[in-house]
Amino acid sequence: MLRLWVLVWLGFAGVACAETRIQSACQAMAVGEARVIPAAFGAPLAEGNVRIRFLGHASFALETPGGTLAITDYAGFIGNPEVVPDVVTMNIAHDTHFTPTPDPRIPLVLKGWGPLGLPAQIDEEIGDLRIRNVTSDLRGPFGEGGRKDGNSIFLFEVAGLCIGHLGHLHQVLSDPQHAAIGRVDVLMVPVDGGYTMDPDSMAAVVRRLHARLILPMHWFSAKGLSAFLARMQPGFELVIGTGAEVEVSLQSLPRRPTILVLDPSPLP
Repeated sequence: MLRLWVLVWLGFAGVACAETRIQSACQAMAVGEARVIPAAFGAPLAEGNVRIRFLGHASFALETPGGTLAITDYAGFIGNPEVVPDVVTMNIAHDTHFTPTPDPRIPLVLKGWGPLGLPAQIDEEIGDLRIRNVTSDLRGPFGEGGRKDGNSIFLFEVAGLCIGHLGHLHQVLSDPQHAAIGRVDVLMVPVDGGYTMDPDSMAAVVRRLHARLILPMHWFSAKGLSAFLARMQPGFELVIGTGAEVEVSLQSLPRRPTILVLDPSPLP
């Protein structure tokens, strides 16, 4: 059971989709009761609810109301070998964020990096889920010699929600990147204290993205996590997280922005 505080605000942005495409959640306004619902992987979902399970490191499982299963930062292991995701996303920052040999049963594998010198350009639909990306640069081990557009921020749009995963973010986001991302309701953010970015820089990114529910990831110690949380003070609401999963809908997003630390656990 972990106690934490948070501040994030709701923003509005996005581009309308054609009628033949899934409507962009980034244009929707989130309202509703201040509640975060415990979840159970594989159980039926109420209409409009999305289930999110923290698998570990930077990997989450997303279950949609229509039964689509997505895995972020897929590195080959999700737990139960009988569970086959419908789609996985990967980043090339490290072998804990991708695999060169994804399960051949997975229908859609989305790589967050493009051909050498070119950014990945992703805007895909599968079931009731739309997935797109915004790229950012990776730095080298000593701050130089990094890879332009080597990281993808993945945006998952479903049930009116815009769910963002920052991947292995190494840079404070620019105005054009913010415009491309649009609104974010739920944000998965690396809080390792320096492997991605220092706590001050990451806190600034989180504040500007204005999400309503923050899910820390890529943290390796209570000290590193606490360093990030300290930068989010003062004025944040206390929340207690239990277990690996949470259900969220457009209506159940917390009125007051919330950070929820989930206990990582692979799929049962």
